[in-house]
Amino acid sequence: MKQIAVIGAGTMGNGIAHIFAMHGYKVSLCDVDEEALDRAMETIKNNLWRMVAKEKITEDHQQDSLSKITTYTQIPEAVKNADLVIEAASEKEATKIKIFEILDEHAPADCILASNTSSISITKIAAATNRPDKVIGMHFMNPVPIMKLVEIIRGYKTSDETSKIIHDTTVAIKKTPIQVNDYPGFIANRILMPMINEAIYTLYQGVAGVKEIDGIMKLGMAHPMGPLELADFIGLDVCKSILDVLHDGFKEAKYAPCPLLVNMVLAGDLGKKSGKGFYDYSEHKRAEVVAESFS
Repeated sequence: MKQIAVIGAGTMGNGIAHIFAMHGYKVSLCDVDEEALDRAMETIKNNLWRMVAKEKITEDHQQDSLSKITTYTQIPEAVKNADLVIEAASEKEATKIKIFEILDEHAPADCILASNTSSISITKIAAATNRPDKVIGMHFMNPVPIMKLVEIIRGYKTSDETSKIIHDTTVAIKKTPIQVNDYPGFIANRILMPMINEAIYTLYQGVAGVKEIDGIMKLGMAHPMGPLELADFIGLDVCKSILDVLHDGFKEAKYAPCPLLVNMVLAGDLGKKSGKGFYDYSEHKRAEVVAESFS
């Protein structure tokens, strides 16, 4: 593994590009939006500078890492020499399947195709390619440069060789790989999202307010961030999409998104990225309790 291509320059994509470049890999970062690529490179640059300021890396290391990233707006050009492609596009099944069809056509025959999906079936994505044995899930956690876990999802036809290569590559970038099998939500979100959904239900039913719900989980369960603030951080639209995948996959009512979550997504209150969710971020980057009632 020497040449990595990352498809999607959003929060996850730029974090994945950052961590691979910092560990000596050449990275092709691809997005159809040139402005998204510019924002991604600025984010990577700033995050690397923070590491320099904290004396975690040297200034030379920062410059070398940036020099290893090349940006592209066309997938065929970005992946033509790749050993590994990591797709980090939006959490929409149709979008991912279309991307993997393009990747299968243009990436080298021995290239491994990975998805950063947090819930969508790797087996289904792999079925859109002619190399299902070389398709695997690499679910990085946000923020990628900080979080150690990479949830490795093995599809129905993922080979032992592919799994071993991705395990070793994950270790090489100083992350901790944990392998799971391909069922809706995998492990991380199958457990996390029902908790977040239940927190939203307690708010919806008037059991307690935003601050109280998050305060109990932080102080009583030692969570660094309460479930409602975490939902804002993830994106309420993403939370709803994952719950929809769980609900569709298991046909169990416990995975159905809370009506309050559905309404907030429809209204465009998506959390931190929109400036407002369960908390208000319009004036400051930190979470501030929204004044109005959600009941």
